[in-house]
Amino acid sequence: MMKITKIVLIIILALASQSLAQKQVEAGVDEKIGSYLPMELQFTTSEGKVLKLKEIITKPTLLALVYFECPGICVPLQTELAWTVDKLQLEPGPDFQVISLSFDHYETPAVAAKWKANYLKTIKRNISSDSWQFLTGDSITIKHFTDAVGFRFVPSENEFVHGGTVITISPDGKISRYLFGKDYNPFDVKMALLEAKAGKSNPTISKVLQFCFSYDPKGRQYTLNITRIIGSIMLLGVGAFFGVLILRKRKSIKKEGV
Repeated sequence: MMKITKIVLIIILALASQSLAQKQVEAGVDEKIGSYLPMELQFTTSEGKVLKLKEIITKPTLLALVYFECPGICVPLQTELAWTVDKLQLEPGPDFQVISLSFDHYETPAVAAKWKANYLKTIKRNISSDSWQFLTGDSITIKHFTDAVGFRFVPSENEFVHGGTVITISPDGKISRYLFGKDYNPFDVKMALLEAKAGKSNPTISKVLQFCFSYDPKGRQYTLNITRIIGSIMLLGVGAFFGVLILRKRKSIKKEGV
């Protein structure tokens, strides 16, 4: 019995350490709902102006963490964001604003300006240029910001492995909600913005999907993370097996006592 128990414990520790090691290097998002952005951080706009976040975020905000020259998820994410802005029953500018913030510190305001012009052309409704800001920053500032919102990305050759998410921010810099993926329902986005305006914070519904799916940079899509799921099932199975052994041992002790 003791040998089996030791083996089970070794398996649990091995799986747990492997899971922790994966989390340390894995791209993803750790939600910081209810936390506040470091509003004193300074970023550069596509026009070359250096502004603090508190000068930029003055109304309910949709914030997308991307890098502008991304060959993967960033393009469809921002294209969908432009389409959503077109369909929203809220007015860009007076009611809300959009921010695309590059986490690649090598990208310049000129690169930001090029992509800003491209996406604004796809929007049919009339919006002011200030309604959608494209921001760049230095590596220290970007690291401070991504840590504050729980956004983790991993360099991979000349690209980055990262997830797709849009964060709704209240006018005072409070993180209200995370919208995962690259497809957005205009009604859901509208509700998220109204909640951000009211200063409310809500947990993300797609927690299970976020856990089960991971972004494949080679396939340019989200794929079912079989390794993670199997590892979780194994941990549950080992835990159940260990629990059965303990129960059997207790029953045998009771019988011997009788």
